[in-house]
Amino acid sequence: MQYSKLVSALAVAGVAMLGAQAAHAQVIKIDGSSTVYPITEAVAEEFQKAKKNVVKVTVGISGTGGGFKKFCRDETDISNASRPITKSEMEACKAAGVDYVEMPVAFDALTVVINPKNSFLKQATVAELKAIWEPAAQGKITKWNQVNPTWPDAPIKLFGAGADSGTFEYFTEAIVGKAKSSRGDYTASEDDNVLVQGVSRDVNAIGYFGYAYYAENKGRLKALPIVNPKTNAAVEPAEESVIKATYQPLSRPIFIYVKAKSLDKPEVKEFVEFYMKNGAQLTKEVKYVPLPASAYTGNVEHMKKKKFGTVFGGQNEIGITIEELMKRESKS
Repeated sequence: MQYSKLVSALAVAGVAMLGAQAAHAQVIKIDGSSTVYPITEAVAEEFQKAKKNVVKVTVGISGTGGGFKKFCRDETDISNASRPITKSEMEACKAAGVDYVEMPVAFDALTVVINPKNSFLKQATVAELKAIWEPAAQGKITKWNQVNPTWPDAPIKLFGAGADSGTFEYFTEAIVGKAKSSRGDYTASEDDNVLVQGVSRDVNAIGYFGYAYYAENKGRLKALPIVNPKTNAAVEPAEESVIKATYQPLSRPIFIYVKAKSLDKPEVKEFVEFYMKNGAQLTKEVKYVPLPASAYTGNVEHMKKKKFGTVFGGQNEIGITIEELMKRESKS
């Protein structure tokens, strides 16, 4: 009887200890862009392994805009962003007393995709894409031959980023000419895997999202070469065309934003340092374009020096190159 009581007591004590450990588990909360998600998720997995799961890193996909809403409400430590923070988001963060360090982590070739069985689309101009996606096209441009008479009399099935997505903002500004200016009659989602499935199942479909999701699904999708407005050459999304700045206007930097207050937590500071040390390799593994080494060391310096704010002034910048981004970061 005494033995069984001892075993029971030890079991209860063990549960209590586990409960106490769980209560004190270090958690790093990240949310935001689905485009940046593959990089941050890869970093999170490696970091948790290195820390033997003492630190838990959660990575959500609310879209860049949705992520910034949580970030400026002080609900997350880090925000993934596929475009720079906007003026309204800067104001929301300021009002909440949220300072942040802006860290570019990679370049993306925002990719327009079609179904592999599509035999007529060999390339597209910005003007053609605008004709498909602009608000005036809603309910009117419903067939391919309405955009280009050489294309077939077949329905256009559209898949694109949701309104909280930074990809939605960047694409509409680059293609339509105004951020968030888009027709609304399309299948929208902040989850790019939903869009992948949609385009892969319909021969008349067209959609857009970050390059990593195309690279992961090359057997199910075809990337559409985009005609560079300056050179008139059709260019495919690829690491080389991003580095050479020929894939325009859909090449773009992608970021993480780190909350200043969260850097007081040792686990967050350590995670960011781990991210910058391993970010280039993991960026390449998930099929984005890494930045020069100086970008990652510069991010750590900015963190140590508490350089808060953004070098973009609250505005997106269409067509910025890696070289231009690095010059701007080095001056700041």
